[in-house]
Amino acid sequence: MPTLVLLRHGQSAWNATNQFTGWVDVDLSELGEAEARAAGQLLAGEPDVVVDLVHTSVLTRAVRTANLVLDELGRSYLPVRRHWRLNERHYGALQGLDKKATAERHGPEQLRAWRRGYATPPPPLDRDDPTHPAHDPRYADVPPSALPAGECLADVVRRLLPYWEDAIAPDLLAGHTVLVAAHGNSLRALRKHLEAITDDDIAGLDIPTGVPRVYDLDARLEVVSARDLGDPAAIAAAAEAVARQAG
Repeated sequence: MPTLVLLRHGQSAWNATNQFTGWVDVDLSELGEAEARAAGQLLAGEPDVVVDLVHTSVLTRAVRTANLVLDELGRSYLPVRRHWRLNERHYGALQGLDKKATAERHGPEQLRAWRRGYATPPPPLDRDDPTHPAHDPRYADVPPSALPAGECLADVVRRLLPYWEDAIAPDLLAGHTVLVAAHGNSLRALRKHLEAITDDDIAGLDIPTGVPRVYDLDARLEVVSARDLGDPAAIAAAAEAVARQAG
């Protein structure tokens, strides 16, 4: 039975200051490092979940989270595959802005549409902006037309699913227990696919940092069971805190 573990990176420095992060390469906060280690300890306490292959985005906060988890598991030697298609949703011109201040400026309904509307993209980032991914060497091999200047969640689903189908799914079918260390919105996109969540209902899914979610899958990679590791009350409170980030 294939086993998949999804893990949102530990708290980043911009999570701590309530800023839109997107593709900006922000590192983990001190708390985020502790959350990543705690996630590794939770996985170490699951004898039936033996991670043997890892996928991450190319953003530091996900890469370091995976490394800290593997350190806790005593498996830092495992292969790690990194790909831009697992990156966070690109928040366009919102990147770097304070979420509450953005709500005050544009109104809570507009902010909710940008944060949680399935098909509502943020204002795009100008291609001449130095933070546009076209100017980042880690995307030098990506066709310029594929690099986003701003994404809604539907866009994230479209760019993530090819990686799921071409890379992660084959690893699962080959018998690997796979850890995917990624981001709130790339994992929302993947959970939408795995759990057949509707376009409307996905707005209500908030994924806290540092909480491993374990899936048992069948031979068709359909979900047999899913569970979050950790204290249920603490996980629920953390998810509620994510929902309230914009005030």
